[in-house]
Amino acid sequence: MVEYIIIGILIIVAIIFLKYLFGYNKKQLKQLADEKELDEIAKKYPSNTELCKTYLKMLKNETVEIEEDEKSESSLYIAATNKIVIANISKTYTRIQTIAHECLHSVQDRKLLLFNFIYANIYFICFAIMCILIAFKIVPYKSLLLIIFLILSSIFYAVRAYLENDAMIKARFLAKEYLDQAKISSEEEIKKLVSGFDKINAIGIKCTNYYLLFLTLMLTLILVIFCVIR
Repeated sequence: MVEYIIIGILIIVAIIFLKYLFGYNKKQLKQLADEKELDEIAKKYPSNTELCKTYLKMLKNETVEIEEDEKSESSLYIAATNKIVIANISKTYTRIQTIAHECLHSVQDRKLLLFNFIYANIYFICFAIMCILIAFKIVPYKSLLLIIFLILSSIFYAVRAYLENDAMIKARFLAKEYLDQAKISSEEEIKKLVSGFDKINAIGIKCTNYYLLFLTLMLTLILVIFCVIR
């Protein structure tokens, strides 16, 4: 039991340290996304669906289905159905880069995308099964289960982080290319929009990586707690 308590303490310390190291600040990220001047500039651009179609044409991938969902809290690309779901982001300038991000997901390595989609579901199912096995003392080798879960978590993080980082980094450049080609805004306005993207990315990319680490560490911590109490 002592070893599990030590592991649990180390995980908590790691979570706190990584939050400080990555400078995770969700509130600051929201503040950067709330720029009235940039929102006004972004109003000049086409609807989210039209914007998405333009990006997909630029990427030479026009077979993707597009859906706008005002109830959705976040936009996403669904690899299994080859569909982009756009959240209720019409009133914010960040939509120009966010939609570019999802379109870039659609042209990533198909094997990685499908693996990520399938594996993520398997990963969370395995977590639930391990919780049950430990809670009901079905498997005596709790340490082995923890090691297996850590390996599963490493794979989950490696694949998801790569896909997200790749799309986040490239989205800025795709959005800039679109803004230059569209010629809807002046050079000064484009500079302001791109500067807004850069400020968000400086924090957002680190926040995304921290969140993925936080998720895997928290799930591991829950398993450790089960090991201690059972």
